[in-house]
Amino acid sequence: MTRGRERLKMMADLLPHFEPPQVICGFLSIMEDRFLMNIAKKQYREHILDALKKLDAQTFENKCTRIRKFLFSEEEWLTAKTVAVTLSVGREIETRPIIKRAWAQGKQVAVPKCNPKTKQLTFYRLDSFDQLEKSFYGLMEPNPDKTCPLESSELDLIIVPGVAFDPRGYRIGYGGGYYDRFLSGNHGKTVSLLLNCQMIERVPEESFDQRVTKLITERGVVPFSIDE
Repeated sequence: MTRGRERLKMMADLLPHFEPPQVICGFLSIMEDRFLMNIAKKQYREHILDALKKLDAQTFENKCTRIRKFLFSEEEWLTAKTVAVTLSVGREIETRPIIKRAWAQGKQVAVPKCNPKTKQLTFYRLDSFDQLEKSFYGLMEPNPDKTCPLESSELDLIIVPGVAFDPRGYRIGYGGGYYDRFLSGNHGKTVSLLLNCQMIERVPEESFDQRVTKLITERGVVPFSIDE
């Protein structure tokens, strides 16, 4: 028995003893699928992040510039009055220029604050970078004392971060599930910005995973696959 199966069996042993055998088998099957899926996502995540790290700074910056240029010409951007976007870190597509462009065009900007206890996102209006503070994991997030929260219904366009993506709009994030929870109750337009090297053939999706409605790389908008 593999270590993974041993772990699953231990979890099954926690079930009440009166459960019929078929329930135990079904539980094991479900937990094994999730366990293997999490391993697959972790491997994709590590592979993509490693590839991004190997890009030289100028190449990365040039690609980011092209991606933003495509974004600014899309209907979702042109018609949005309020744009929700994270503050990028590391080798994520740089978003401060996006925020500055939104301000210059008279758009309202919303940035998220994470609640690590509930794993929920709350978006706050951002009028100045002075309203930000460094939070857990070194992320730059809005200071609630300097700004106010916005309702999810006010967000016309949500720029969703991620690590790996597939042509159906599924994504692999950083493992916290924050955006999947938020998007499950939101009906605004969504777009993800990524380098072409972040595309994979198929994300191993789960029932709670949420798709984004558009993907933009340095090559332009990714044609979506209808395949389920």
